[in-house]
Amino acid sequence: MKACQIGFNPEYQEDAPTMEDVQNIDGYAIIEFGTSWCEFCQASRAAVEEVLSALQLPHIKVFDGAGKRLGRQFKVKHWPTLILLKSGEEVARVVRPLAPNDLEALIASAQV
Repeated sequence: MKACQIGFNPEYQEDAPTMEDVQNIDGYAIIEFGTSWCEFCQASRAAVEEVLSALQLPHIKVFDGAGKRLGRQFKVKHWPTLILLKSGEEVARVVRPLAPNDLEALIASAQV
C-alpha cells in the first residue's frame, strides 16, 4: 500500500488503497479523505499535522471525489474526513476539524 506512511503525510494520494488493503491494516491507522484544492482541507491542515505528528500512527491521505470507490465505501460526505481505524475497522471519525481539540475523539479512541 503505497499511500501509507508513519506520521503526517502532506499530500493526498491518487493511488488509493483498496478496501481489502484497509481491512488488512494491523493496529491503529488514520485514513483521511479530501482534496488539495478543498478550502476546508486547507484550513484543517495545521491542526491535523500537529495532532498526527504527535500520535505517530500510519496516516493514509486519500484523494477523494466523484468515482473514487474507497470514499464511497466509508460513506464520506464532506472533506476532510479523518477516520481512525483499528485493524481495518472504523473506531471514530471527525469531519472538518479546524483546531487540534477538534481531533480529541480520535486521540481518545486511539488510546495512544
